[in-house]
Amino acid sequence: MSNDGCCPTQRHRALGTLAGAALLSTLWVLWQLRSAPGGVPAAPPPLTVLIWHWPFADQPPELPGNTCVRYGVARCRLSTNRSLLASADVVVFHHRELQTGWARLPLAERPPGQPWVWASMESPSHTRGLRRLGGIFNWVLSYRRDSDIFVPYGRLEPLEGPARPLPAKSRVASWVVSNFQERQRRVQLYRQLAPHLQVDVFGRASGRPLCAHCLLPTVARYLFYLAFENSQHRDYITEKFWRNALAAGTVPVVLGPPRATYEAFAPADAFVHVDDFGTAQELAAFLAGMNASRYRHYLAWRDRLRVRLFGDWRERFCAICAHYPRLPRGQVYQDLEGWFQA
Repeated sequence: MSNDGCCPTQRHRALGTLAGAALLSTLWVLWQLRSAPGGVPAAPPPLTVLIWHWPFADQPPELPGNTCVRYGVARCRLSTNRSLLASADVVVFHHRELQTGWARLPLAERPPGQPWVWASMESPSHTRGLRRLGGIFNWVLSYRRDSDIFVPYGRLEPLEGPARPLPAKSRVASWVVSNFQERQRRVQLYRQLAPHLQVDVFGRASGRPLCAHCLLPTVARYLFYLAFENSQHRDYITEKFWRNALAAGTVPVVLGPPRATYEAFAPADAFVHVDDFGTAQELAAFLAGMNASRYRHYLAWRDRLRVRLFGDWRERFCAICAHYPRLPRGQVYQDLEGWFQA
């Protein structure tokens, strides 16, 4: 006698259920193979992502069919052809063009159920007009970690091969700045640092602009770079940290979100946070008094990690396809301004 607690009738039902499931699976495979040449299942069609207006540009870049494949994303088609509005799987709108009036939302022509993406890499301090956009967008693409499509300005990845040697350091601190306004916290902090620390300032604000290919080699000659964000907001860590400092091969002195946020992106000993010091004078003394042994400690992460930058809008838009299977259906940002300003 069986001691599994299951009578013959129950076992027959279970076997019947399994057989039915197997039959359905077989029929599904046969249906996939029916119209596929050579018996190979047909690949699903690519997702079409319509970019309503290319960010900060009158003319979009060339978008060949393999654009997203270059960034490791398959079956993803980017297009700026507005005639595809009715058939696009996703439509993405960059906020700056909505803010300035260069682009308008085609609300009257929106197909029912079509997901719309709001995209911006700017901070809330430089973002206006969100109140009128409530109840329109389904997903958000931004640097915020709680975005539906999270696209940081950079990240650290495992290093493959030997670390690149750094140039000799001959100066203490540098800063590249174009938007210089006395009301900004970064300008106020610089004013407090300057009497106690030699900071070489470059950029349009100082009358010492650097060409695109000159910035990193110039900054690399300094021990420290002032990676001061133009405004302090949740997760707002820009190319000032990733490119101007880490990629250049110098140690960033950061002013932005709290230290814990930076530590979510980089080792705790890869940067100096201004919040760790009671006064600007204490910070200046720490930087000016840095010895060689301690400084090397700030660069130790370079033996195992490398910087990857994300500055290409094509890669950012391809990320929509990469996230697409996991994006919440039916979601609507009723208060986009409240979410972004939080």
